[in-house]
Amino acid sequence: MVTLRLVLLLLLLTIAQIDCKPPASTIKRQRQKGISGVRRSGASSHFQSHGGGVASGHHELNLTDALLDDDYNFDDDDLTEGDDVTDDGVTYEDDDDVTTDDDVRDDGLDAVVEGLEAAPPSTPTSPPTTQSTVAEEESTTEDETTTTEQSILETREDASPIPAEGLTDTFIIGEMMKGYDPRVRPASWDNTTQQQITGPVNVEVNMLIRSISKIDNVNMEYSVQLTFRESWYDPRLRYNYGVSTPDFVIMDQDTKVWMPDSFFQNEKQAHRHIIDKPNVLIRVYRYGMILYSVRLSLVLSCPMRLQNYPMDIQTCLIDVASYAYTDKDINYSWKEISPVQQKDGLNTSLPSFKLEAVKTDYCTSNTNTGTYSCLRTQLVLKRQFSYYLLQLYIPSSMLVIVSWVSFWLDRSAVPARVTLGVTTLLTMTTQASGINAKLPPVAYIKAIDVWIGACLTFIFGALLEFALVTFLAGRNEQKKKKTTDNGLLEANECGVWIPKNALERAERAEKQRLEAIAARPGPLTRWWRRNSAARDTSLQCDFFSRIMFPLLFIFFNILYWTHYQYPDLDKHANATAKP
Repeated sequence: MVTLRLVLLLLLLTIAQIDCKPPASTIKRQRQKGISGVRRSGASSHFQSHGGGVASGHHELNLTDALLDDDYNFDDDDLTEGDDVTDDGVTYEDDDDVTTDDDVRDDGLDAVVEGLEAAPPSTPTSPPTTQSTVAEEESTTEDETTTTEQSILETREDASPIPAEGLTDTFIIGEMMKGYDPRVRPASWDNTTQQQITGPVNVEVNMLIRSISKIDNVNMEYSVQLTFRESWYDPRLRYNYGVSTPDFVIMDQDTKVWMPDSFFQNEKQAHRHIIDKPNVLIRVYRYGMILYSVRLSLVLSCPMRLQNYPMDIQTCLIDVASYAYTDKDINYSWKEISPVQQKDGLNTSLPSFKLEAVKTDYCTSNTNTGTYSCLRTQLVLKRQFSYYLLQLYIPSSMLVIVSWVSFWLDRSAVPARVTLGVTTLLTMTTQASGINAKLPPVAYIKAIDVWIGACLTFIFGALLEFALVTFLAGRNEQKKKKTTDNGLLEANECGVWIPKNALERAERAEKQRLEAIAARPGPLTRWWRRNSAARDTSLQCDFFSRIMFPLLFIFFNILYWTHYQYPDLDKHANATAKP
C-alpha cells in the first residue's frame, strides 16, 4: 500500500511540475539528485498505460494541491542514481526511504486513489517534457524550411490539401472548377476595391492586325487576319495559396468557363486556325482576371464609295458586339493602351492600298430586343495611285495626243487620217472596258468615268474634225470649179473679161481657146488672190485644231486633278487631325 501511494505521489508531482513549471532552482536540485525529466516522464507514461490518464491526473491535481500544505521535498538520500527504473514500472530498493509528513497527507492520498480508480480511462497522451520543448525550439528553423508548402493555406473553403508534388496547374484548375457553373455570367467586380458591385460585366478588348489582303472592289469586301483578345473579371475563379501561388494558370480550350458571346457584325466568312494546335489562349490570373486570345481569319464586308476612284480613300470597319447580352449584362470597352496594334510593315504591304490610319470608336445599337454595346475599328485605306497612273492615265493621254497627229497630215491623205482616228478610238474603248470590269456597276459617276469619257471625247473630236475638214475642202473645190466654168469667160491679168470659148466647131471635138493677153498683175488682183487662199476653211480648221485641242486638254487636266485629288487629301488631313 505504501508503494502504491508513493507511485501516485510521484505521478502527481510530475504532472504538477509540468503544468506549474517549477523554478530553475528546483530543476537544478533535481538534476543534482540524479532525477531526470526523462525518468519522470517514463514513470508517468507507465502509469498511464496501466489505466491512469492525463486528463484524470489533471482533474485530481487541484485536490492534491489542497491537501498538501508545502511543496514536494526530497532528502538527498531518498532517490539516487542507483534506483532501478525499468519499462515495467518503478521499483525502489527501500520502501522506507520516502515517508509522509502527517496523517492528513495519508488521508488525502487515499481520496486521490479512490478518485483515480473510479475515473473512466481516457486516451493516453504524452505531455511534452522540458527536453522535448527545448529540442523543438532548436529545430524551428529547419521546420520552417521543410514545411513551407504545408503551411500555405488556400482561400477557398472547400479546398483540398496541397498534394505532395506541390502546386500544379492541374490541381489549381481542379480546385477553381469546384462548384463552378459556366452558364452563369460572373458578377461585376471592382478591381480597385476588390469588391463585388452591381452592374454589367466589363469586357476589355484589344486586337493585333496581322495582315490585310484581297480588297475586292466588285464584292465590296476584304480579308483580314487578326489576334482578338478579351479580358474580364470572374471572382469565382480567384485563387491564392500563399507565396508559392503562380501568377496565372493556362486552361485548355475544352475547360468550360463563362465567356462573352462576342461576334463580328459585318462578318461574311470566318475560321479559326488549328495548325499545328488550336490557336487559342485562356489565361486565368490569381486575382480572377481572365484573358482570352484567339487567332482568326475573317472576310468582312466593306461598303465603298467609289465617286473618287481611283483616287479614293475607303474606311473599312470591324464591329464587335454581344449577340445575346444587352448593355445591362456586358459592357465592351477598348483597352486604354494600344487598343489596336499593327504588325510591322502592315501599312506598306498591301498591293493596291496603303493603311493611312487605324481609329477606334463605339457603335452601340438599339434594337427591338434591347440596347447592345458595340466596339468599332476603322481602317482608313488609301488607294495606291501609281498603278493607275501607269496603267490608265498615261496610256490614255498618249492615245489622245496620237489622235492629234491627224491635224498635221494633208487633208488629201484620207486613208491615213481615218485609220489613225478609228484606231485610237477603238483602243481607248477597249481600255475603258477593262477598267470598268474591275468595278461594280454603280448608279453614280466615278472619277475614272470622267477621265475616260473626256479622253474618248477628244479622240472622237479629232475624228470628227477630219470629217469636217474633208467636207470643207470639197465645198471649196466645188466653188472654184463653178467660178472658172461660168459663161465661158475668164478674167485676164488686167481684170477684163474675154471670151474663152467663143465658137464651137461641130466637126471638131476640142474647143478653140484664145490666148490670154500677157500683162503684169495689178494690186487688186494680188489682193484678191491672197484673200481667196485665206478663205480656204478646211485649212483654217486644221490650223485651229492644232492649237485648241491641246489647250482644252490641258485645261481639263487642271480642273480634273484639282477637283478629285487635292480636296480629298485636304479633307483626309483634317479628319485625321481631329482627336
